[in-house]
Amino acid sequence: MLDLKGKRILVTGGSRGIGAGIARRLAESGARVAITYTSRPDAAGEVLKSLAGDGHFLVKMDVGDENSVNEGIQSVFKTFDQLDGVVNNAGVTRDQLLLRMKAEDFDDVIKTNLRGTFLVTKAVLKPLLKARAGSIVNVTSVIGHSGNAGQANYAASKAGIDGFTRSVAQEVASRGIRLNCVAPGFIVTDMTDALDEAQKNAILTKIPLNRLGHTDDVAHAVRFLLSDASSYITGQTIHVNGGMYM
Repeated sequence: MLDLKGKRILVTGGSRGIGAGIARRLAESGARVAITYTSRPDAAGEVLKSLAGDGHFLVKMDVGDENSVNEGIQSVFKTFDQLDGVVNNAGVTRDQLLLRMKAEDFDDVIKTNLRGTFLVTKAVLKPLLKARAGSIVNVTSVIGHSGNAGQANYAASKAGIDGFTRSVAQEVASRGIRLNCVAPGFIVTDMTDALDEAQKNAILTKIPLNRLGHTDDVAHAVRFLLSDASSYITGQTIHVNGGMYM
């Protein structure tokens, strides 16, 4: 049931971290994957080379820019003809305490994370509605539920995606389209590698399973929601955080 053979799936922000991990697992499960990137063509190219199977390709796209999204989605449909799944993963952080946060830092995070999810979802929706099938998975964050000092912009963007997902899920369910979220906790990526041991140990004290997550932990949840095994699940958020938030 978790076999994705023959499915055509778009993954935004797939040049590193969680997005790259998701793309690899989807390809291993038999899917053909289109990966978007904004400014790291070399990194995106390396991820592309690492994907199992054939028929994968890269799309340069700034998810926060409507013209870029529309052009990118058009190129995806020219290659794939149709999409079976979409993973809205592209995101940025601009961390700062609120009193020190610049308006542009707030706007940049909302533009990429929340507006980007809106633009990509809107751009793919008509073909999915016509096909009366499709699964969209939006990658949010534990921070969108728990909050975190210094991340008011990021928390707002991720909480917004949760509400957006539930709303659109209600709009399109009658046409066989599902929308769900996966909310990662602290996952081992380039960003967590920058933390020192004291910072990592402080985080671990908040995680009942006593370890940081891996990209595979997130990828498995995403794969499930893209598969036929989750055909009766929509408008939900799966938390992948080791018990950090319950």
